[in-house]
Amino acid sequence: MIDVLVVDDDFRVAEINAKYVGKVPGFRVAARAHSAAQALAAVERGSIDLVLLDHYLPDRTGLELVHLMREQGHGTDVIMITAASDVTTVQQAMRLGALHYLVKPFTFAALRTRLDSYAALRRTVDRVGGRGLTGQEQVDRIFGALRTAPAPSAPGLPTGHSEPTTDLICGVLHRADHPLSAHEVAARTGLSRSTAQRYLRHLEQAGRLRLSLKYGDTGRPEHRYAWVAP
Repeated sequence: MIDVLVVDDDFRVAEINAKYVGKVPGFRVAARAHSAAQALAAVERGSIDLVLLDHYLPDRTGLELVHLMREQGHGTDVIMITAASDVTTVQQAMRLGALHYLVKPFTFAALRTRLDSYAALRRTVDRVGGRGLTGQEQVDRIFGALRTAPAPSAPGLPTGHSEPTTDLICGVLHRADHPLSAHEVAARTGLSRSTAQRYLRHLEQAGRLRLSLKYGDTGRPEHRYAWVAP
């Protein structure tokens, strides 16, 4: 079994993520943590194979925690699970050795894909290491084990639309306390404005968003979108 530490400052989100992990064969939740200090203490106790790590924690960021873990010699594997989608944070996560980066909100299928590829990586490393093999072919096998197939469009989504991106935009609008423009959605998700507009248009036509117009000084109305509760 692969022992997982679930780290999220939101108790409810941590519980949901833990339930997701428990549904994937070969994985079990060894502990939960809601701060960087709690997470570090759990890692120091040992027996943690993988950390599912939020970036926004109350006492320090998730990446600061990873850096501290590495400084103290903890090689525990990390998969980032966070709403932080800016390029700088993603790049820092890569440089610190995060094996995957999953943007909230996400589906169970998306998490399972990452966990399955992580399990495949461990099996590959064990198999190659057990044979004492070296060389480019073996290195390619190890790195290739982490590849995940691109998520297909969910039923009902237009060609070129993906479920994770749809979920990302819906999550931003669901959390917003006021209607957002395509520019604001793009800024909060890290998507381009044109991509945000394309998804927003589809979601509004599907009845999942409410469109309103805001008139400014130029006389040209700005389209603003609000979440429609199911």
